[in-house]
Amino acid sequence: MSEDLKGKVALITGANKGIGYEIARQLGSRGATVLVGSRDIGRGEEAANKLRLSQIDTRTIQLDVSDQKTIDSAAKQIESEFGKLDILVNNAGIISDGDAYGGKLRLPPSQVDIETLRHTYETNVFGLFAVTKALLPFLKKSKAGRIVNLSSGLGSLTLNSDPNYEFADFKFLAYNSSKTAVNAITVLLAAELKDTPIKINAADPGFTATDINQYQGYRTVEQGAIAAVRLATLPDDGSSGGFFDENGVVPW
Repeated sequence: MSEDLKGKVALITGANKGIGYEIARQLGSRGATVLVGSRDIGRGEEAANKLRLSQIDTRTIQLDVSDQKTIDSAAKQIESEFGKLDILVNNAGIISDGDAYGGKLRLPPSQVDIETLRHTYETNVFGLFAVTKALLPFLKKSKAGRIVNLSSGLGSLTLNSDPNYEFADFKFLAYNSSKTAVNAITVLLAAELKDTPIKINAADPGFTATDINQYQGYRTVEQGAIAAVRLATLPDDGSSGGFFDENGVVPW
């Protein structure tokens, strides 16, 4: 086992499955203590047990990013057990049925129900910010805090404006715009934290096969985790306030 992350504590939201689980596995295999954030504590513990079979130091934290009580409880748990947090990966996210994949339905943006927009933003934007805000004090206690926000190429305004973009037909109002908002939060927080050791970036995992897209993606979770893990383990001279996939910069 590589131990370059030995002594570091990493929390991944939505880590009981998919890309989140794979990010946890990769960080844990490099020596980090991994906190598996999961809405369902039972599913979280199942995932943690699988990681422990690979000799990964793992804890389960019940964390629903749309429920402030669980966020506050997670913060208290981290404070009492570790007193700091080195890596936060904001992985939890949703695509609402009324936006994209409900019965393979693709609604034009103007037909998306306002409640679908609210529901999507509650997790993808407000939840992400609430978790970051609650855990920032512990990241500031790290010698080299890292925040990774899972975004998407579908959140790129540049790519969405390009008729030749590979996913030009995927105009999901709620999901795409929520990831654009994630990118904006990333930039603004990076500016605030520029004089600290904390680095915050957005990661595009690419079209990865997970239950969020009914496993239609053509990339594996191992591939989907590459950019996030790289950003979670940036050196002191690494970038902050950027948007990256495994090949480099993704346009805003």
